[in-house]
Amino acid sequence: MLRVLTRRRLLQTGLAGGALLVAPPLALAATPDADVAYLRLLVGVELLARDFYDDALSSGKLDAKASALAKQIRADERAHYNGLATLLTGIGQVPATADDIDFSYPKGAFASQDSILKLAVQLESLALGAYLGAVQNVQTATLRLPIGQIAANEAQHGGALAIATGGTPIGRAFAPSLQIGAVSAALDRYES
Repeated sequence: MLRVLTRRRLLQTGLAGGALLVAPPLALAATPDADVAYLRLLVGVELLARDFYDDALSSGKLDAKASALAKQIRADERAHYNGLATLLTGIGQVPATADDIDFSYPKGAFASQDSILKLAVQLESLALGAYLGAVQNVQTATLRLPIGQIAANEAQHGGALAIATGGTPIGRAFAPSLQIGAVSAALDRYES
């Protein structure tokens, strides 16, 4: 049996999309270890994104339009994290928090609006690939919808950032998925 999130719970947990369904703990109790590993990895992706957008906004290098975009994306990343944390908690796991990971970025990453947006495009591509890899590989059916919903939003981020950097908002017809090892290796590049 699935529970539909109420508006109150949605606002309390920060989840995006009122149609997101969360299975009760007993329904997800038998979640395979590989699915748990994907959820943990996606939490890491979201923590990286939140940290990056916090630093980008604190840099003072973004104009009003880029700052508004970064604030919207950061809010979405927070909602993604909260949704994933709820799923992990629902299966008896403790999600990582911002206090658990120290991130670092390439030299000059926050030197200008252009450098910030360039790295944002790379991070959003990583996030989209990570979510598509999860959609491709998770076995627990109730995890696929929320992961797919987040993947769709990450694709929107990529399109908005492409416009902001003078690119085309529509990417490849079949966006690439990244397997868990590739995402993990990419995240390692940003951990201190």
